[in-house]
Amino acid sequence: MADLPEYYYRVRDNGALVFLVDTENRQRRIEMDQIAVVNLNKGEIKPHGGRDLTEADLIEIKGWMARRKALLAMRDIDDIHRAVDYLNITTQWAQSKASDDQLEEVTDDLLLAMHDLRTVLVRKKADRLMKK
Repeated sequence: MADLPEYYYRVRDNGALVFLVDTENRQRRIEMDQIAVVNLNKGEIKPHGGRDLTEADLIEIKGWMARRKALLAMRDIDDIHRAVDYLNITTQWAQSKASDDQLEEVTDDLLLAMHDLRTVLVRKKADRLMKK
C-alpha cells in the first residue's frame, strides 16, 4: 500500500474530483477524502466541503491539470490522424468492397460530412494565409 499516490483524480467531463488517499489508519484500509473539484475548461479549482486547500494541494492539482490538458490535446490530434486513416479505409472500401445497397445507405451522409469538413478546412487555411 505504500506505493499508492497521495492524490487520486476521478476524471469526469471537463475535469475531475480530487481525493486525498489515506492508508495510515488503524484498519489499514484505503480511505479517500474528497478535497476539491477541478474544471479544466474554466481552469477552476474549487475546495470541497468547506475545506481549505494547502499550497501543496494547489501545486499538485495545478500540475495534474497541466498534465491532463497535454494528454487530452495529444489524444485530440491522434483522433484526427485516425480519422484520416478511416477516410482512406472508407475510400478503399467504397472502391473495392461496398455493394450498391451499402453505398446507397452511406453516400449522402459521407458527402455532406466531407463537404462540411472541406468548407471548414479551406476557410481556416485561407485565414492562416491571410495572417502571414
